[in-house]
Amino acid sequence: MSPVSATYFGISGYVIFWVMFIIAISLFAQRAYFLFRIMCLGKQESRFGNIGQRIMNMFVEVIPQRCTLKSVTGKDLAGLGHAFMFWGFSFFLISYIVFIGFAEGLGLYPYIMGGTFEEVYFSILDFAGLFVIIAIVWAAIRRFIVRPERLEMSVEAGVIMLMVFGLMALHFIIESFDFAALGETSGLPPISKAIAGYLAGTGIPKDTMFAISHGAWWLHYALILGFAIYIPRSKHLHVLAAAFNVFFRPIGPKVVIEPIPMEALEALENGDESVSLGASKIQDFKWKDMLDFYSCAVCGRCHVNCPAHISGKSLSPKEVIHDLKEHLMEVGPGLLAAKARASADVEAPAEGQSKSMIGDVVDEEKIWACTTCGACQEVCPVGIEHIRKIIQMRQYLMLVENKMPESAQLMLRNMQTRGNPWAGAQSLRLRGDWTNDMGLKILGECEENPSTLLWVGCTGALIDRNVLAILSLANVLKAAGVDFCVLGEAEACCGDPARRAGYEFQFQLSAEENIETLKNYNIKEVITSCPHCFNALKNEYPAYGAEFKVVHYTEVIADLIKQGKLKLTNNVDSLIAYHDPCYLSRYNEIYEEPRQIIQNMPKARFKEMERSKLNTFCCGGGGGHMWIEEQHGTTKINHVRMDEVIGTGVDTVVTSCPYCLQMLEEGIEQKGVKDSLKAKDLIEVVETAMKQS
Repeated sequence: MSPVSATYFGISGYVIFWVMFIIAISLFAQRAYFLFRIMCLGKQESRFGNIGQRIMNMFVEVIPQRCTLKSVTGKDLAGLGHAFMFWGFSFFLISYIVFIGFAEGLGLYPYIMGGTFEEVYFSILDFAGLFVIIAIVWAAIRRFIVRPERLEMSVEAGVIMLMVFGLMALHFIIESFDFAALGETSGLPPISKAIAGYLAGTGIPKDTMFAISHGAWWLHYALILGFAIYIPRSKHLHVLAAAFNVFFRPIGPKVVIEPIPMEALEALENGDESVSLGASKIQDFKWKDMLDFYSCAVCGRCHVNCPAHISGKSLSPKEVIHDLKEHLMEVGPGLLAAKARASADVEAPAEGQSKSMIGDVVDEEKIWACTTCGACQEVCPVGIEHIRKIIQMRQYLMLVENKMPESAQLMLRNMQTRGNPWAGAQSLRLRGDWTNDMGLKILGECEENPSTLLWVGCTGALIDRNVLAILSLANVLKAAGVDFCVLGEAEACCGDPARRAGYEFQFQLSAEENIETLKNYNIKEVITSCPHCFNALKNEYPAYGAEFKVVHYTEVIADLIKQGKLKLTNNVDSLIAYHDPCYLSRYNEIYEEPRQIIQNMPKARFKEMERSKLNTFCCGGGGGHMWIEEQHGTTKINHVRMDEVIGTGVDTVVTSCPYCLQMLEEGIEQKGVKDSLKAKDLIEVVETAMKQS
């Protein structure tokens, strides 16, 4: 007999079933609507394009649990446990709909239960339940006994674990006691019937077994409904929000920084104090940022992979997101009330926010510590966009409050007055000096301009050490027969340092001026040396009308070698490690090409670093930190990286970014290993391998 078809104290089981369901679903819907309204307090943005691609991305990431399995290492298997828990619980979720909702609640029990489908599916549930129990026990041990740094003690986490464990345990109690009462102790489902075989030998009366099975069924049903009520009210809201967050994550560039309208920037420049740019209040963020807050599982993966945190800085991406979520939930009801009064045109004082978001919730030191390397976003299993929130807060501090580190102020002043972020004598040299005696085609100075431009970048053109790498790149391209030109003195900063520091006005001026210059010369393709220039020109300039193709030199060189246009014949007798620049590997997923180049170097031996490719470790120069002084910590970020390089035992570390090259060389100097370890740009090694011995 179905537990729902029975009568309890004169009340039909169906009445009890649906009354419980209606109460639970009403409480769930009430909370879900409240959360939706709070999410809509955020500013609008378009995230509904490419629906097909978004659906595909969600299924690829969520169902196979790629989102969690990508973080599995020999030292941290938590993602594997989470995957088993997800897969197992997904089977149970389906069973709740089919066997509880349809079979029991709608009275379709005779048509669904008792056949091969039930037998096979409950066999699957037996193993799924076992896997979930094992995963829950392991998760509890990791959370409360052998807890790693990234996890925190949490009562709510314990409640969730107990609820899930209870659902699995009740499944086995229901099935095994029911089978024992019916005398079915062999066959499928195997685990439940094996337990039933044991129970059958205990002498428990048949009626008692049925009563236990039915009682456990109602407790199981109540626990399912209680789970639905509790989750949207708990700190584990990510259970509901994560899949949607993966659906709405960026398609294309991983870090989305939306342009601020130039009119607003100009109004602010003209002293209009009513203009508010960036984010100083929680409602200044976009609605997708609010969904990010809901989706955070506080798993701490971003926490332990953040180079600022690892090097002892105050920044923790996990704490920033969690604290902003707590702030949102604290001030959200008041903001909704104020919005309702405004809609009703009722004159009443707006609800004030009890805390200042910048200062009380997220202090300025954390905001300026970020290198925008993207490690937090790469390891986040639910697609949270940490970086743009930090940049939006920088925008407010920079544009509205005019508050910034002194070193950032110097950088921006140099960009405005000299056209580059560098200070000192090096910033005063001419950008085209490096082209002397090179015989290069300079736009505006040659009869016919090639459609391919080599974008040198400020650092490549002005800093002596990086000029050497640019000279090597020009020599290699010429030797391979690439028809290219350079801008010379007409080249200006791409604006990336200003945008990462929050000074959007300077970035937009740089972008519009550079795009106009390249259009005037009919440039169709741009080759870059600096990954920061590459990312800006490729991913951010199109928002301002850029239509040219942008490639990094590693892509060009790898392709030239593949086509046989560039032959590496000279032996490179070195043990080489490659340091992946964040803006090349993580931002743009270009990491195979540099390795292909090294593999084509005669006698070059390659040693892969533990943190590499998408999981590379920042050199410390991103986010404007080539110029913004690194805040105090236990050590410098590039010194952490240098310790990892030294640990490989290589004699040469190569990279393909001028910032990284400077940071690596400074680390070598400070660590006192100049005699045993050299830092080079990859193109310098290519030029050496290209020459005949």
